[in-house]
Amino acid sequence: MLLGVALALGVAVTAQAATASGKDLVLKGDAKCTSCHDQDEKSVMAIGKTRHGATGDSRTPTCTNCHGDSVKHIEHKGGNRPLPDRTFTKGTTTPAEVRNEACLSCHKGGARYQWAGSQHEGQGLACTTCHKVHNQHDSVRAKETQTETCFSCHKEQRAQSLRQSHHPIQEGKVVCSNCHNPHGSSGPKLLHKNTVPETCFTCHAEKRGPFLWEHPPVSDNCTNCHTPHGSNNVALLKNRPPYLCASCHIAGGHSTTGIRNGTDLGAGVVVGGAATAAPQMVGKACLNCHTQIHGSNHPSGARFAR
Repeated sequence: MLLGVALALGVAVTAQAATASGKDLVLKGDAKCTSCHDQDEKSVMAIGKTRHGATGDSRTPTCTNCHGDSVKHIEHKGGNRPLPDRTFTKGTTTPAEVRNEACLSCHKGGARYQWAGSQHEGQGLACTTCHKVHNQHDSVRAKETQTETCFSCHKEQRAQSLRQSHHPIQEGKVVCSNCHNPHGSSGPKLLHKNTVPETCFTCHAEKRGPFLWEHPPVSDNCTNCHTPHGSNNVALLKNRPPYLCASCHIAGGHSTTGIRNGTDLGAGVVVGGAATAAPQMVGKACLNCHTQIHGSNHPSGARFAR
């Protein structure tokens, strides 16, 4: 009789082990986690609705791929359970490079191949500083919410984007990643392209040239005249046109070469008893004449007037 009981117990234990083993096989080792973290823990189980929780995909990670084997956390009995080997929540004590190592074990290459040594990596940011792994909606990847994620740190750029003249960032037509690669870049300011002009020419192709008559500040760097995130001056200019032009063109008077009928634009006239500039120069409206300031292909366009 005792032998029969022992055999029955043995079969039961074997069946239980087989069931647990089968369950763990299906969950790829995560059954030990889901025995505690069940569907009632929505913040954890929400990962099942993301690409990280996709079933039927051999690339789908397990809990331990990201959080480590966490043996002490799993096997602890009673209260004050130790944390997993790697944690990603706000206020975690896991160093950023350790957290990033878990992400980069899968997400390597492509847009992320220059992460090592990038500005964000150097500032101690982790992937989860911007990305929400357990959420179905990753705010930094969605066009309508990406800028708010960036602006949580880049507050000066947020203020600039609210100025009178700005790229349509607030309108949702342009997002930060259209120009910048937050994971790293060989260009300045994490730009996708190697130079500022190449980045701008992606949209503003008509300004690219080459032109018969090149304007050096334009071919050098668009930010010589423009501030890209927003300005209180027209066309994202750093200053109003006459003063912006005068920051380079500071020689006294105005050249009379090529001026119609030899009119001296620097000659003063008397208005109400006071001497002023010539009528053509009132308001110093440089762009009234120099309309092709980005460059000109006209044979007579050396002064960007046509």
